[in-house]
Amino acid sequence: MENSLNTRSMIFTLYGDYIRHYGNEIWIGSLIRLLKEFGHNEQSVRAAISRMNKQGWVTARKEKNKSYYYLTEQGINRMEEAAERIFKLQPQKWDGKWRILMYNIPEEKRSLRDEMRQELVWSGFGSMANSCWVSPNILEKQVYAIIEKYNIKPYVHFFVASYDGPHQNAKLVEECWNINEINSKYEEFITTYTEKFMTAKSKIKSGMMADAECFVERTKLVHEYRKFLFIDPGLSEELLPDNWLGSQAAALFENFYKALAEPASRFFESVFQEGNELGKKDEEYDVLTHPLMIQN
Repeated sequence: MENSLNTRSMIFTLYGDYIRHYGNEIWIGSLIRLLKEFGHNEQSVRAAISRMNKQGWVTARKEKNKSYYYLTEQGINRMEEAAERIFKLQPQKWDGKWRILMYNIPEEKRSLRDEMRQELVWSGFGSMANSCWVSPNILEKQVYAIIEKYNIKPYVHFFVASYDGPHQNAKLVEECWNINEINSKYEEFITTYTEKFMTAKSKIKSGMMADAECFVERTKLVHEYRKFLFIDPGLSEELLPDNWLGSQAAALFENFYKALAEPASRFFESVFQEGNELGKKDEEYDVLTHPLMIQN
């Protein structure tokens, strides 16, 4: 089961980073071939795509004896939601205000709570107390989208306010997020991926790293770095500690991604062209950029 989930997660990454730029659909044979590079066998790929189909993320169409899978509207929305979350890693200058969301959801609707908590964390909120969430980021749009999505208008109150003490704003940050833990995750990422980057750069330069290997490394890099979307609230610089490592990790991600991008895309296209139409490639697509790169 775990391997199936892992396979499904990798399929989402491939749709987000490659397939959506090439007409948004792929022949199952090509998908199996691509995932073989990560050690996933045909059976696990078919099981994962079948589950994604049942859950409404992808849908299939037949052409002769071939099955092609493309993202449904629900699947495309998931990709767009992820893209919106990326922007929290590109914080604007802080306006000095705190967004406070409080709710008292009745017991019969308790199943909503866990899902809602996850959405609030994803959006960049931190928990101050039970059913009290705060963020210094401009999240009005996201808050009202959550209220509408979960149909909880009667049970919530939303404030935009200034903090009047008796402590500093930094104390609020400390209480609502485990900044040290997030920073230590960035440190782990930097340690692991600096070494991988140096090795890969030298192998690419000397022609010792195959395109397939670059494809695997690039996909794993995005897969790992994307995890910060779920834990980093994207606070503005003035609310972060002096030793914050988020910017260093972002620069490393960008440099490593650019080093791997062209050979990785070459490999993807070499597999994709057998059974799919390369002509569907989006002309605007630039292999050297990625939404996770923070544009200053």
